[in-house]
Amino acid sequence: MIGKLQCVVLDCPDVGALARFYQSLLGGDVNRPDRRWTVDDGFATLHTGDGHVFAFQRVPGHRAPRWPDPAYPQQLHLDLDVEDIDLAQEQVLGLGATLLRTDPAGWRVFADPAGHPFCLLG
Repeated sequence: MIGKLQCVVLDCPDVGALARFYQSLLGGDVNRPDRRWTVDDGFATLHTGDGHVFAFQRVPGHRAPRWPDPAYPQQLHLDLDVEDIDLAQEQVLGLGATLLRTDPAGWRVFADPAGHPFCLLG
């Protein structure tokens, strides 16, 4: 092993809004004091209860991904296990996500408010 994951960083136009979106989805603390990062209007963090850290970096002129269009690449995506996929879909749509695709196998692809795709797996 060369290293371990410190955090996952998502580019976006509004760091606070996207941090709060993922806080509503995953729980945790937005901008919890952490010596590794300085948070400001261009950078925010989310420390989840299970120990994961997400960071949100403001990018002027951010181009949102358009899954699955390779001209607008994903930049990253997350797979999230859920107990009740229908309830989870209702909740993420209420938080501002957009449904992109329902797969015949049962999982669903969404875009977060900044356009990053993520999947719900039941």
